[in-house]
Amino acid sequence: MKSTTLEQVREIVERIVESEGLELVDAQLLGGGIHRVFRIFLDKPAGVTHDDCEKVSRLVSEVIDAGDLIPGGAYTLEVSSPGVERALIKPKDYERFLGSKVKIELKEAIEKSRRFTGKLAAFDGEKVTLELEQGKTLVVAFEGIQKANLKYEW
Repeated sequence: MKSTTLEQVREIVERIVESEGLELVDAQLLGGGIHRVFRIFLDKPAGVTHDDCEKVSRLVSEVIDAGDLIPGGAYTLEVSSPGVERALIKPKDYERFLGSKVKIELKEAIEKSRRFTGKLAAFDGEKVTLELEQGKTLVVAFEGIQKANLKYEW
């Protein structure tokens, strides 16, 4: 059995996904034992289709199973779009969604709060600027963000 890290598997999956003209938003290995789930989120500018997910699922499954890349046997593979309130993970996510409403959670509180919602006004690779709903501006270090998601207005 090969000893493979999740990061190595993620790199392999990313190559497969990109060869299909898609973007790998995230890949997660969750759970334990026979209840493990390998979850892959895909995106593309025109939106991800069911056919995209099905094709990537088949290709990824073939490579992972042939190379026994997820040690320990059984796992469930899930492939989907990131949804309307997708996570912002990579710097290019912040660049792509400039002008969008986002919700961020910081690693450390500012003015007794770790959660903020506002318009993603600017990103320079190191700092994120939000226009908050109260008319204020918040500038935070990219590295200081614990979690960020698009905020869809229903």
